Amino acid sequence: MNNAIYNFLIPANEPILGYKKGSKGRVLLEAELNRQRLNPIEIPLIIGGKEIRTNQTGQVRMPHNHSQVLATYYKATEKEVNLAIDAALKAHCIWADLSWTVRAAILLKAAELISGKYRAVMNAATMLGQSKNIYQSEIDAVCETIDFLKFNAYFASRIYEMQPSSAFNQLNKMEFRPLEGFVFTVSPFNFTSIASNLNMAPVMMGNTTVWKPATTSLLSNYYLMKIFQEAGLPDGVINFVPGSGALIGKTALQSPDLAGIHFTGSNEIFNFLWSEVSKHLPHYKSYPRLVGETGGKNFVFVHPSATAKEVAVNAYRGAFEFQGQKCSAVSRMYVPVSLWAEIKNELLRIGEDARMGDINDPMNFINAVIDEASFDNCLNYINFAEKSEEAEIILGGNGNKSKGFFVEPTIIVTSNPKFKTMVEEIFGPILTIFIYDDNKLEETIGLCNTTSPYGLTGAVFSRDRVAASNICEQLRYAAGNFYINDKPTGAIVGLQPFGGSRASGTNDKAGGEFNLIRWISPRTIKETFQPASEYRYDYMIE
Repeated sequence: MNNAIYNFLIPANEPILGYKKGSKGRVLLEAELNRQRLNPIEIPLIIGGKEIRTNQTGQVRMPHNHSQVLATYYKATEKEVNLAIDAALKAHCIWADLSWTVRAAILLKAAELISGKYRAVMNAATMLGQSKNIYQSEIDAVCETIDFLKFNAYFASRIYEMQPSSAFNQLNKMEFRPLEGFVFTVSPFNFTSIASNLNMAPVMMGNTTVWKPATTSLLSNYYLMKIFQEAGLPDGVINFVPGSGALIGKTALQSPDLAGIHFTGSNEIFNFLWSEVSKHLPHYKSYPRLVGETGGKNFVFVHPSATAKEVAVNAYRGAFEFQGQKCSAVSRMYVPVSLWAEIKNELLRIGEDARMGDINDPMNFINAVIDEASFDNCLNYINFAEKSEEAEIILGGNGNKSKGFFVEPTIIVTSNPKFKTMVEEIFGPILTIFIYDDNKLEETIGLCNTTSPYGLTGAVFSRDRVAASNICEQLRYAAGNFYINDKPTGAIVGLQPFGGSRASGTNDKAGGEFNLIRWISPRTIKETFQPASEYRYDYMIE
């Protein structure tokens, strides 16, 4: 037996490659884009390490060119979901007992594979399947995925170091058990790294998972699964189960062995899962752990002392990078009238300069939204604003889905701080701005705090540091990730653990120890060296 105590040092964040024209990274990426675009693949279910094909199929298409098929995928039926649950439970017996350093080694190898051998593969799959430009894919599918894998091994080492004190005549230990059963993971389309982490965070702590990937991110998620296998992940530890969310969720939640749900997605679905779990509580072996990151109505609050250009640049990037489809994207902004003219001019200048189009042209800053449902949703909000007397569209406002699902970056200015697009999550490239009188600063801070049911991210821009601190304090529950003089997007693993509360989720902070702790069930073990041999207390004995 190896009794060495391993020392996992805090890792460095993965460097972001520049992909300049002619660089090695750019050449490899362009070749891989062509390979994947011209060679559609099949995506099977992977259950217990085996590829399974059913008689139900669907297609993965490019959002920016929806006539082109990237893959044919197979859909799970109730039979396959139950097979996945059985495989996860079988693998749990082996995986939970495996040395945690072996589990960490598998995560670290997966990180190295993505950093080198499969960097172009992961980027190309995310760009083609989720319509991300080079930079947005690099920071997500490569860098953040690697960071989650490496930092989770480090965070686990810190958790396992936590041990209670012992006293005279006793030895106390803490055993960090995985949860009893399987974890049901439900991943979103917008971040490949989230799909990885929803599975690999519980897996690092000894759990096994049944994974329902988003249909609109199946290409990159399938490659992730194959990389995990190549890294040495034993069969059944993660079970890849594409298909109907309603069917898969219903079957998973009916199992008495459901130990937890790791979720990123809409409030509607997470609320439904929570409700269904509540109905089945007497049926479960344990109370399932529910960890979810849901919606957001993220804000930028501009203090009168702010610098207009800094506000405009960061608001534009925060609102429109990846077409506003980040959980943290800026969706509402509060601007003092004294700065509005300057901020407006800069926003319009950037809007005229920034290009929109296919991901294959690296000069396109804006690409397509994920699918037709998203396109239609965005246009419904834009049409509502166009018809309202309380709103004016000053940038964008158009869309075209003839070839791809393209929605122009759209800026709405409203006279009503509770206007529909100031309150409701849209998840698209739409930013709404409310202009406030400089002498109504405190009142407007209150509006910012109470307008939205969400509490994910937010930012304040101010050259007055005391004012920025006061605003940060007043908005303490309005955002789980708060930024001073920066856009409220781009949280980095190990630097800004991510998550929000209110209607934005359980705030278990992916990218830190907090999330991993949710996937263990500690057991305290006390050993007494000399057990009591007399029932009476000392003072009872004469």
